[in-house]
Amino acid sequence: MDDQVCPRCKTTKYRNPSLKLMVNVCGHALCDSCVDLLFLKGSGSCPECRIPLRRNNFRVQLFEDSMVEKEVDIRKRVLRDFNKKEEDFRTLREFNDYLEEVETIIFNLVHDVDIIATNKKIEQYKKDNREIILKNKTKLGREEMELDELLEEEKLQEKKRKQENINEELEEKKIKMRKKEELIDELMFSNADAKNILESFVQQADTVKEEKKPAARASHFSTGVKFGSQSQQSIVPLTKVEEGAPFVYQEPVLEVDGPLPPGPDAVEGRGFVANIRAETEQERAGGFRSNIACLRALQEAFMGLYHVSHRTQLPVS
Repeated sequence: MDDQVCPRCKTTKYRNPSLKLMVNVCGHALCDSCVDLLFLKGSGSCPECRIPLRRNNFRVQLFEDSMVEKEVDIRKRVLRDFNKKEEDFRTLREFNDYLEEVETIIFNLVHDVDIIATNKKIEQYKKDNREIILKNKTKLGREEMELDELLEEEKLQEKKRKQENINEELEEKKIKMRKKEELIDELMFSNADAKNILESFVQQADTVKEEKKPAARASHFSTGVKFGSQSQQSIVPLTKVEEGAPFVYQEPVLEVDGPLPPGPDAVEGRGFVANIRAETEQERAGGFRSNIACLRALQEAFMGLYHVSHRTQLPVS
């Protein structure tokens, strides 16, 4: 969105890197400076379509195309009331007709087609289906609350795991510092060989690592599917495979009953490609070359030689 430009003051993102385009229900964009200037009293009209707008309804433009912003806003507003589910209909055909009707309403509002009749249709629908709309809104709100609770629980678990990791790292740093001080004191005041002291401390550190090796903790996703120690215990340990001799590539030898097909050098040197259409720039960019096509055609022409053995004799009739 580097080519953003305000249609009123013509300020671009290039000249003003902090430029923010704002949109309202009409879908026409204005920069934040023009919005503050035109809607100083809280309300005003759009400079392009002249419909009345309010300052608090402006929001930052997320999409490059302002029509997409308009459609997203209208779709959200319409679907708040047209919130019926498939179980609210007797047949699938009725549900599909309902979805088609909703899309028609959204299309009319986005492209300014029969605005008055479409708004009347929406108001009539809201009057006729008030109870169903309220019930589905309550149901949707309950589902959103449950989802928010799951997400909040996952955030708490993640925060707890991070804190545990931080505490473990701090504890390991303290142990390392203490071991380091003990090693220095031992080297300074002990009469033993320094090499033996170092080896002794290294062995002790390896032993502590093996003893304090953390076991895999079981956890679960928000869907309830568990992973961790239980799944790891079910994994069969791999058996050690003895390594054999290294692989050495040998080019296969093909026995043919006739001349070999021309190779890549012969295709270009003997003029085979003269009868092949040259590749375009787009085809060359995709890895296609005319000599490859010619070579493939010649190999397919000679393919019968690979299937007829010179040891095979045809029956005499």
